[in-house]
Amino acid sequence: MQKEFLHVEKIEGPLLILSEVEDVSYDEIVEIKTRDGIKHGKVVQLYEDKAIIQVFETTSGLSVKDVAVKFTGKPLEISLSKDILGRIFNGFGVPIDGGGPIFSPIKMNVNGRPINPVARKYPRNYIQTGISAIDLLTTLIRGQKLPIFSGNGLPHNEIAAQIINQAKIADGENFAIVFGAMGIKHDDAHYFTKMFEESGVLERVVMFLNLADDPVVERIVTPRCALTAAEYLAFNEDMHVLVVLSDMTSYCEALREISSAREEVPGRKGYPGYLYSDLASIYERAGIIEGSKGSITQIPILTMPNDDITHPVPDLTGYITEGQIVLSREIYQRNIYPPINILPSLSRLMKDGIGEGYTREDHPSVANQVFASYTKYQEVLALAQVIGEDELSSIDKKYMEFGRAFEDKFLKHDFYEERSIIESIDLAWSILSILPKNELDRIEPKLLDKYYKG
Repeated sequence: MQKEFLHVEKIEGPLLILSEVEDVSYDEIVEIKTRDGIKHGKVVQLYEDKAIIQVFETTSGLSVKDVAVKFTGKPLEISLSKDILGRIFNGFGVPIDGGGPIFSPIKMNVNGRPINPVARKYPRNYIQTGISAIDLLTTLIRGQKLPIFSGNGLPHNEIAAQIINQAKIADGENFAIVFGAMGIKHDDAHYFTKMFEESGVLERVVMFLNLADDPVVERIVTPRCALTAAEYLAFNEDMHVLVVLSDMTSYCEALREISSAREEVPGRKGYPGYLYSDLASIYERAGIIEGSKGSITQIPILTMPNDDITHPVPDLTGYITEGQIVLSREIYQRNIYPPINILPSLSRLMKDGIGEGYTREDHPSVANQVFASYTKYQEVLALAQVIGEDELSSIDKKYMEFGRAFEDKFLKHDFYEERSIIESIDLAWSILSILPKNELDRIEPKLLDKYYKG
């Protein structure tokens, strides 16, 4: 028989503090009876005979004298089947698209665990996004976690939508996308929904939307619901799943707000000291399990406050993930979309999922050469600002021509333009061929003879 507890000591922000409790476990879901109906929450802390409960809905108007708490004995679970494809849920996994609930005997705990390192299979093979700067230079590998570092006002929402619209895998159609949005505005949620409906990809997308005016606690649960759905599709339905999470900074700010309400000792910039392990519990749920046919690939998107890459959220994310794609405000102001700054961007796993047998034999060499030549262009550009472009040597002028062609023809994309990986490599060759052959010192002579277009 389930007991009801009436000893509510204090209600503070989204937290409810209960005393004289027994037989209660961490992360257990509770039902809170109030004058206005039933609210839900979960146990976030236990100390002696006290339990601290995070209330999912608002706590405004609640009185400690009019509340009864009942423990369900279960963690937060969501119903899962292949029918979730094409559906839209809120941050708690409740359908909000008018399509009715998901009926399934399979219910999974959203508090999943990171993949055991011993059970992991090394990520190989690539996912094509249709965006040249990503596909050629920071290739997304199946099973990888590759974040996008953005800033307020930069087009990360458009890039996320373009990746979801265009993402493909080389072998077969057993591919799905899970999109988890945290703290987004209503017009952004409408933009994503409308975009996916119009492009026809909604039928292979599962959306979890937490809006800016939704409870803060829901923001903490949203990425976990999204990853639980991804784990079901990958490891129960043998699908390759791409998970796009935006915006992880909103998630971390929600974590900071709740940590402050719990009166925990703050760490850097007021974030809780366990921010690193909390982010790792989300990011490390990506990967491939040995013996499984499916995979989970993650693209977390985060906005860097004041464009500061040393801020705790991008800083800790960089430690956990395998590279990053960095968006540049200066490139965006030159009307270049997507404004990817290739020099601080990298994909640590791309070397094992590109080249012969995956993309094309010349891909690794071309990528290395583009990085080297674009770095040289930045040096020449700085020199030209000092002495004037007319005073540059003939070879430096060639680098100026290369750099401008690279930004205008390769980096710059139309939103609806989708380039295959081969088209991106060929385009890179046509721009590299502006430079003399002897300047392309990162490419083997046999590949130069085969592909150089000078």
